[in-house]
Amino acid sequence: MPHAAQAHDLLFVRAGLDRSRLTRIVADALAGADDGELFLEYRQSETVVLDDGRIKSANFDTAHGFGLRAVAGEAHGYAHGSDLSEEAIARAAATVTAVRGGHSGHLAAAPVGTGRRLYADFNPLTQMGFEAKVALLGEIDAYARARDPRVTQVSASLSGSWQAVAILRSDGSLAADIRPMVRLNVSIVLSEGERMETGGHGLGGRVGYDSVTSAATWRNSVDEALRQADVNLGSIPAPAGEMPVVLGPGWPGVMLHEAVGHGLEGDFNRKETSAFSGRIGERVAARGVTVVDDGTLPDRRGSISIDDEGTPSGRTVLIEDGILTGYLQDRLNARLMGVAATGNGRRQSFAHAPIPRMTNTFMLGGDADPAEILASVKRGLYAVNFGGGQVDITNGKFVFSASEAYLIENGKIGPAVKGATLIGNGPDAMSRVMMVGNDLALDPGIGTCGKDGQGVPVGVGQPTLRIDGLTVGGTAV
Repeated sequence: MPHAAQAHDLLFVRAGLDRSRLTRIVADALAGADDGELFLEYRQSETVVLDDGRIKSANFDTAHGFGLRAVAGEAHGYAHGSDLSEEAIARAAATVTAVRGGHSGHLAAAPVGTGRRLYADFNPLTQMGFEAKVALLGEIDAYARARDPRVTQVSASLSGSWQAVAILRSDGSLAADIRPMVRLNVSIVLSEGERMETGGHGLGGRVGYDSVTSAATWRNSVDEALRQADVNLGSIPAPAGEMPVVLGPGWPGVMLHEAVGHGLEGDFNRKETSAFSGRIGERVAARGVTVVDDGTLPDRRGSISIDDEGTPSGRTVLIEDGILTGYLQDRLNARLMGVAATGNGRRQSFAHAPIPRMTNTFMLGGDADPAEILASVKRGLYAVNFGGGQVDITNGKFVFSASEAYLIENGKIGPAVKGATLIGNGPDAMSRVMMVGNDLALDPGIGTCGKDGQGVPVGVGQPTLRIDGLTVGGTAV
């Protein structure tokens, strides 16, 4: 069944909702407003977690509901509920009508659809039975322990979701999307003497379970988790001080996402609270640095055929050759800033109003060979994987912890180090990019971004980078 028909069946037919009657309710609720929509959602989700050979938890959830929004100027009224009925939506309409007096005098036009599909419509939760999922996690545990006698703990999880959304506007136009998602995660603890270290690996995307559960795929995840834990067992305390830092390709792009990407979201820049506010056309990064947000990549975790306002996703160039060229926009902020929406209005669920969010955000590759980049550093840090981090949007300051990093000594990778943190300022760090590798890679499909209490799936990526003059916080005395 085509995705539009599937969404209509799940959200209208099964709930007994009449589209024409709902259109009249929405039109009445938005009279005198600048914009708004009725967002309908149906979602199934599950997670199975194995810890040390036993199923620790197994969850399955079905949720459905609506969110009705009216926007006037900068203000918006939002009402939501889990009762998919005409009566509940009518009560919500009475609430959002408190937002009146739009500045434009007429409702903004509905987004123009493209009909583009970036992923399949199937429900991944129906692809494997519960027993098969449990058996797979048991195989992962057994394989890890057989691979290395130092394994003291294995945690593995398999999760999936299937979401149908529909966005109805006062003119009767309807945009719909069916969104699958799966993820496999493996975490392993190795013990050697009195020392214990952890390694982990995960992957996923808007695909089926078959894409993450083949023997070759999950064994690769286990092997990678073991490798990381083994590296950490041999690590020494990280040095501290200002030094060149080489960032590896792929997942280290999470630092770009946090330290730069959030500062390029439209709401922060409309309110002039970002370090990038008012700087369109200015140099904000070194030459050779081009950053894009692309929600149109097939099957990627951060991709969306349409955003949660019904705008088709797009490829937005944010920084081009070091020059700031644009921001990520939802409809509200785009209208107030006099620019076009970029398809980045996203929400965690029907209980949340949309806000500007990233999709897949990454830096394009350059022309330097990664080996050449490493060879150019006499003494520095090579950061391959990151854990947690924090950033202050207003000034761009960030702190990130490296979960896998190495010393660079005379142009060669030296011993692994533990406890390294990178400290800096996003725009300043981008101006210190000295070399950009030709090995652009995206993360394996594990990113979730938090903002204003909402979490949404995202992608990150970058090539190997050399950044000079970053402050490294370490544990070495």
